[in-house]
Amino acid sequence: MAEAVLIDLFNLKMNLQNNCTQKLLSRTLEGATGKHYPFVYIMCCQTLRIERSSEHNVLLKSISGLQFLKKGFEVVYASCTAAVLYTIKQKLDEKDISLIKIILPLQRRALMRVFLDHLFTTVYQFEFEDLMVDCDPHNFQQPAEPCRELQILADRDLEAIRSEIQMHLESLPSLKGELTILKSSLISDNIFLHGFTTRTGGISYIPTLGSFNLFSSSKRRDPTAVVKENLRRLAKAAGFEQGTYRSVKVNHANDVWIMGKTEPDSYDGIVTNRKGITIAAPGADCIPVLFADPVKKACGAAHSGWQGTLLGVAMATVNAMVAEYGCNVRDIIVVLGPSVGPCCFKLPQESAKRFHSLDPKCVRMFDLPTPYINIRRATRVLLEAGGILPQNIQDDSIADQNQNLTLCTSCHPDKFYSHVRDGENFGTQIGFISIRE
Repeated sequence: MAEAVLIDLFNLKMNLQNNCTQKLLSRTLEGATGKHYPFVYIMCCQTLRIERSSEHNVLLKSISGLQFLKKGFEVVYASCTAAVLYTIKQKLDEKDISLIKIILPLQRRALMRVFLDHLFTTVYQFEFEDLMVDCDPHNFQQPAEPCRELQILADRDLEAIRSEIQMHLESLPSLKGELTILKSSLISDNIFLHGFTTRTGGISYIPTLGSFNLFSSSKRRDPTAVVKENLRRLAKAAGFEQGTYRSVKVNHANDVWIMGKTEPDSYDGIVTNRKGITIAAPGADCIPVLFADPVKKACGAAHSGWQGTLLGVAMATVNAMVAEYGCNVRDIIVVLGPSVGPCCFKLPQESAKRFHSLDPKCVRMFDLPTPYINIRRATRVLLEAGGILPQNIQDDSIADQNQNLTLCTSCHPDKFYSHVRDGENFGTQIGFISIRE
């Protein structure tokens, strides 16, 4: 059974007689199942303030006799469908609700599905029921061309929906403070544009995702539209084109995509020597690693989790730059971004043995069933073994801790996301880099 009901009256004029509206709502809510719903939200269009007040009074009077609506009932007004749906989504997320029944006119169902695809993820499950308005046919604003359930909306209609959603999300204020970008002093600012994001300055409002989440997943409540808006704000603040942004397709392995060649289905490293192309790697405990060669003017980004670290994804990215662009390994700068530290990250004994074999200093409390692991040190060991100069690697071993970008994500909940700390519904920060034009 649905945990909440959403009634779409967005195109319904509120000049209905009170008893007619009450019959409409009562029949809609009780007729099909005879059961009471804990939360009911009614979507209404906000126009002039006088009209809104009049509509609200009609609704309040019409439900006064519906005892089952005294709790958990709310009328939500907004000027557009995107705004009212996003407001209701926030209310659903506050209550951790994911099973929703939507009662709406058949003419709006195809349109509603498109809005839901953009503003929700597969965490939510929807069922639909037709809203039958038969008190007075003049009370419903019929569209010029009635939609059918299986109708495919025209491209211009889809674009109008996307534009409406984008405009609404762009209008939202930033949460949890200002957008902050961390930069390395080792990477030349004259040649490269780069940085590591934190969790402030975006519009994601769910506690573990707030507020600058940069990854959308079917398992999380942050939809792609919100992530795109966060990315738009990052692009504007950092100075790169959102349309040229490319991020790795994480597989926790060591495959590297050389931009310009056929793109693999998945890869944890990416390299380019093309100007104006921003490449990125995510992290939420895993290490976002940036690579820069100021001589050959080439760059790379890699996602290095514990598995990718052992598989050598960092050196695989270096080797791709050397092979493809003629880089000298001694010229390449490598910067490790915020990631889980050896203070917080544990692995089972069998996995810990592999790090211990690489360097005993990569493991702390080795005799425990789940020892503490230092994936940053393991990354440095492999990079130095591959020829990267020690002074060209920036990590948490840097002498000046004021310049340390490799902070522990788990230890800083105000600054970073962490899978270890937050569980499955975690947010994601990124490291990004591009060659200036």
